[in-house]
Amino acid sequence: MTDRYGTYEHADGSAPRPEHGYCTDDMARVLVVASREPDPSQPVSDLARQALRFVADAQGPGGDCRNRRDRQGQWRGPYEVGDPWGRSLWGLGTAAARHPRELVRQLALSCFERGAQRRSRSPRSMAFAALGAYEVLAVYPGHRAALDLLADSIGVVGVGATSTSWSWPEPRLAYANAVLPEALIVAGAGLDRPELVHHGLHLLAWLLDHETSDGHLSVTPVGGCGPDDPRPAFDQQPIEVAALADACSRAATLTADDRWSAGVASAVAWFMGDNDAGLAMWDPATGGGYDGLRADGPNLNQGAESTLSLISTLQHGRSLVGAGR
Repeated sequence: MTDRYGTYEHADGSAPRPEHGYCTDDMARVLVVASREPDPSQPVSDLARQALRFVADAQGPGGDCRNRRDRQGQWRGPYEVGDPWGRSLWGLGTAAARHPRELVRQLALSCFERGAQRRSRSPRSMAFAALGAYEVLAVYPGHRAALDLLADSIGVVGVGATSTSWSWPEPRLAYANAVLPEALIVAGAGLDRPELVHHGLHLLAWLLDHETSDGHLSVTPVGGCGPDDPRPAFDQQPIEVAALADACSRAATLTADDRWSAGVASAVAWFMGDNDAGLAMWDPATGGGYDGLRADGPNLNQGAESTLSLISTLQHGRSLVGAGR
């Protein structure tokens, strides 16, 4: 799925579809999972450096970001501060904190600092950026740009419920929902505001309960979900499960509550077949993740987002097992 420019966005089965090119969203995810891999092999380390080059190339002089690159390596579309910007900062912060090579860490930090000058009105974009800021603070305590970005993310992400019967800060669940409570958790931890950590954990617990049915995950579908929508609903997306695993892993690291490691285990189990269709959401022959769960089973295409969602979730599962949780 990867060539000299980057990782192809789409696949037909396990075969890449070069005509659709590449996107910064996916390469930022590659940078996250490759950078946080402990004791990486040479191919994984090379992949992290390639992802860093892609993300750095996508960044404009003012810190905003382009998302689309065609198969010839030409960039398409405007610079923006949407999800590609936010995910880029997540990837850059993770590389700056965790990549084993000093040169990579320094380049990633420089690009993070450029991107951290900007702000987005999108809750998810700011939430992804907050995750990167927290990674930077883990190795550079007191980093001014990271602290300011965390502080500014709080009001955009939102902390209040929309009604007494619907605890979510939006009228509908959308995509990668767990990144919102995770952002509140890291903002609280990074800014020494325990009330934000508490609120983020409460919101994550609500989401985990909402997206669990009959002992397994039954997550928000691609079209979103409101308080009165029937369930289960489809197509369910691997990115939603991966975001839950990310947030639960974060909560497990910061607390002694076993429910969060159980949440990660449920996310791993969803990919292994403990889901509404009772079918595995990955291909053991290729290691690819399937693109979505329909009522009649998986969409067998193995695109970058779904495969990276699988890898990310398995990373968390392995990490918690290694930590004895």
